[in-house]
Amino acid sequence: MKFIQHLINQKAQMMTGDELLKYAEGVNIPLKREEAEKIAGRLRRKKVDLFNEYERADLLREIASITNEQTAKKLNKLLTMFQQ
Repeated sequence: MKFIQHLINQKAQMMTGDELLKYAEGVNIPLKREEAEKIAGRLRRKKVDLFNEYERADLLREIASITNEQTAKKLNKLLTMFQQ
């Protein structure tokens, strides 16, 4: 399981804004290109363990400041899907 978590975290750290837009569209999360670029840039700049509740919560607070709280909550649902 740790190996899969590592792969998911690594993919998140290398994600581009275009990739994030594509994933968001696939699960009906409204994102603008500018927001996706800022979020992807944040993921690349600061290493975050998406499976660590505290680190993910901190990331989601930053995402909420970039987008809005509703979008951050939807992204959290997407991220928690990977934990199951």
